[in-house]
Amino acid sequence: MSWLDQVGKFLKHQSSAGAAAAPAPDVNAVFDQVAKEAPPSVIAEGLAEAFRSKQGPGFSAMLTKLFSNSNPDQKTGMLNEFLSSMRPDVLTRVLTGAGVAGIVGKPGAKFTPEQAQTIAPETVRELATQAEKANPAIVDSFSNFYARHAALVKTLGPSILTIALTKIAQRQKAA
Repeated sequence: MSWLDQVGKFLKHQSSAGAAAAPAPDVNAVFDQVAKEAPPSVIAEGLAEAFRSKQGPGFSAMLTKLFSNSNPDQKTGMLNEFLSSMRPDVLTRVLTGAGVAGIVGKPGAKFTPEQAQTIAPETVRELATQAEKANPAIVDSFSNFYARHAALVKTLGPSILTIALTKIAQRQKAA
């Protein structure tokens, strides 16, 4: 069954009145297949919807969880995403307490995996909160980043995956 078929079946189950009688599709398995076969832009759109959803814990909480579950390279990528998309004054203010504020404002500066390992999840929560306030489009940047890390996204849990898959299914249905 193709990813389009899987996501269609998933949406049909989600919207069916008799869903309680039918076994629910395994959201992790459906997400795995979609993540492997669908274009990254499709995955990113679903993730953006999940990050913005009022049904979830919020963007900063989800990014904090993703950071906590990331390997050093993923943490580095996330932090470098912040470096490239936030104003230096905001970054400096948040990162001063983390002891790495000196990286901000240097041309071509990037976090190293060693530096990324020293950043506390609470710092990431504050970065995400400030970034979203200053530029709501940052959600799209991180959605694109995490579209390439599907196994990590699964750590957000079935309800978040359901929001993302529902958006993906709706988009495909409309197309």
